[in-house]
Amino acid sequence: MISASRQNPEQPAEPQPLAADDHIAPVPRVSVQAFCETEQTSAAIQAASQDRRLGKAHITIKMGGMARAIETYHSQPTPNVIMLETNPSTSVIDGLDELATVCDPGTRVVVIGAPTDTVAYRELVRRGVNDYVIGPVETLDIIRCICSLFSASEAVITGRIIAIVGAKGGVGASTVAHNIAWTMARDLTMDSVVIDLDMAFGTAGLDYNQDPMQGVANAIFQPDRPDTALMERLLAKCSDHLSLLAAPATLERVYDFGAEAFDAIFDTLRMTQQCIVLDVPHQWSAWTRHALITADDILVVAEPDLANLRNTKNLLSTLKTSRPNDRPPLYCLNQVGMPKRPEIDLKRFAKTVESEPIATIPFDCKLFGTAANNGQMIAEIAALSRTTRLFQELGRRLTGHVDIRPQRGSLLAPIARLLGVR
Repeated sequence: MISASRQNPEQPAEPQPLAADDHIAPVPRVSVQAFCETEQTSAAIQAASQDRRLGKAHITIKMGGMARAIETYHSQPTPNVIMLETNPSTSVIDGLDELATVCDPGTRVVVIGAPTDTVAYRELVRRGVNDYVIGPVETLDIIRCICSLFSASEAVITGRIIAIVGAKGGVGASTVAHNIAWTMARDLTMDSVVIDLDMAFGTAGLDYNQDPMQGVANAIFQPDRPDTALMERLLAKCSDHLSLLAAPATLERVYDFGAEAFDAIFDTLRMTQQCIVLDVPHQWSAWTRHALITADDILVVAEPDLANLRNTKNLLSTLKTSRPNDRPPLYCLNQVGMPKRPEIDLKRFAKTVESEPIATIPFDCKLFGTAANNGQMIAEIAALSRTTRLFQELGRRLTGHVDIRPQRGSLLAPIARLLGVR
């Protein structure tokens, strides 16, 4: 129940910056009530409440600190989480002792302390405090604090969701998604699943040489909420660490969904899979937008032409605005160097988009065509090719397993330049 403190008052340390690209698992449906002393803390919690990872949390903010909390819970039940900002002029220990008389068992308590607080952390732990954060706090501090209460205590795998989408139809986003997922499973030995969300025309089954009788449609049209046992039955095994939730790829019905239609499937798979790769079709609807915004990482696949340039810029801008506390979405260029095709210069493309691609995948019709027709991955046909190494490095980059310090000839040098690493 008790988590490690961020800053121990008995052992002062310099505050550590929280990187936006660190993986933070989302919270389940919980209620959070915050009692603040300052407008700065209130604003940070308000901003955090809009973050995708706290999308299922019901967050209420009140001013008045510890005294207001004690007054409130004399007549109301306590929520799942209480956040308390301390006032240096009052005793934190006395306040927690009084709060304990009105606090329900199982409620998790987070204390936001002032830099001048002298209370010993062991005294806070003794009184049931789950986490202690020294203010002033930022939005990402609040997000990490609330999420860690559950990811650290529930003893489940909180899988990382990676959404891959094409800037334009036919750019090879599905091929990129399937190869990246395959290398995550084989080279990083991560338990991974590919979800083919292109219900009518999905190609994941063909690319992995699978013909499952069931798939994502069986889960989405299930009358009850899908559980782990159901998902295990629906997954097709592609390798020791890779599974597939295939699309029906039929035109027998129209596949219109609400924005949150796939949330239950994603939440269930997060508990058993380390990585979930979403093969998102090139369309803009409520559910595709929601799937992209709520993913942990996003990769846009584009080709070097004008339509792709416009769409990539629009996608990156929209998604970045919708995810202010996340790492910006990434993009790669595919089928670069196609003979006799006029292409936009890569430097011009990057300048217009205002970021560099994390990879440029060369055009190779024979290699990709053979793989597609044989139901194989690129690494199975050309294990030592540059394209295979690109997919390996993309997999490492998207799962946080890559060393961003560039080596001579590194294929991820654009990432290092983007992050200012020398």
